[in-house]
Amino acid sequence: MKIVGLITEYNPFHNGHKYHIEMAKKITGADAVIAVMSGNYVQRGTPAIIPKHLRCLAALQNGVDMVVELPSLYALGSAELFAFGAVSLLDSLGCVDALCFGSECGNIGPLWEAASILADEPQKYRENLRSHLKSGLSFPAARAKALSSCLGKDFSETSLLGTSNNILAVEYLKALIRRKSNITPCTIKRVGSEYREAFLEGTFSSATSIRNFLKEHDPRSHLDDKLSLYIPQNCLPLIENGYGLRFPVFEEDFSLLLRYRLLEEDAESLQRYVDVTSDIAHRIARCSPKFISFHQFCQVLKTKEITYTRICRILFHILLKITKEEEKESQLFPHRFIRILGLRKEKQNLFTILKSKGSLPLLTNPPRYSSLSFGAAQAAVREMKRDALYESVITDKFKTSFSIPIKQQMVIL
Repeated sequence: MKIVGLITEYNPFHNGHKYHIEMAKKITGADAVIAVMSGNYVQRGTPAIIPKHLRCLAALQNGVDMVVELPSLYALGSAELFAFGAVSLLDSLGCVDALCFGSECGNIGPLWEAASILADEPQKYRENLRSHLKSGLSFPAARAKALSSCLGKDFSETSLLGTSNNILAVEYLKALIRRKSNITPCTIKRVGSEYREAFLEGTFSSATSIRNFLKEHDPRSHLDDKLSLYIPQNCLPLIENGYGLRFPVFEEDFSLLLRYRLLEEDAESLQRYVDVTSDIAHRIARCSPKFISFHQFCQVLKTKEITYTRICRILFHILLKITKEEEKESQLFPHRFIRILGLRKEKQNLFTILKSKGSLPLLTNPPRYSSLSFGAAQAAVREMKRDALYESVITDKFKTSFSIPIKQQMVIL
């Protein structure tokens, strides 16, 4: 069986995602699709707008055969950490033949050239990078110029490394190179509106525009004339039945929880968390009395050097207690287990394949922590607590009963 891997968030699932799945199978000739999907928190530094099990169901309804969860350390990480976590998870499955990802350029050649330099960082590249940084350029601009010097091609921020999907694509390739992985990479050209396009438009609208729509409108009154143009028809019942009961969830819904967490910390203790430098820790502590809401506090903290998205990630690292110690541990043990969120019945043989070829224990339905090593059980409990926080927000916002994460069933379609 030939298997293609996808790295996804499906936040939420839309027609562009379905197109990606179909093209990935067509290009690679794969018999099965395994998607690594972020759980209840995503790379832009926010909670997922829709809980992971509903997003998993949407994926299974539209061509994915198995969904495995990307832990929150990676899901909320920088592009490099996100890619490392996702690629290492696919690699640990032991059965994935190809990795297919979208990119703005749609050509694996220049992406591979850039990744080869960035993965090994030869002396010429390092010298050029230091020189450009000393001249006052930002790191992305300095990196692009250093690459251009090494390869004799334009890698400016307005070309290859200036778009979000290209940047992620290069990070995926870097991770494959550093792991000496046997997975074959391929890319498809991203089509439709821009990644951060704010409004619904075109054939393939962005996830950003759909999230914005869900924030401003009750989709149940717009299913026919709006959302049905941009999400698969089989996802419409998920939207209709779940809206106002399980979603939408936004960072603002975590405001009071974040405020409480910040009251427990000071400038020194904040530095325990991923991506929190001494300067950022002192800025957070100094500005803490100005806190009103999650979004407002991000606006207070961001600067020319620190983007809004990075601040969001940092605040969720603090809120979820994602520490530098946990990140350091991940360099030795990228993953302690594989959490399977969902599976199509006709591809149950994937279980057998993972058990025979994979290198990690499988957690399914519900997860049995007693079968894990001490380190794996600790990691699993951390994830369960982070999911419990997300579920607590849902319970409070929509006045529904609390869904205990450890008892949530694997999705089988």
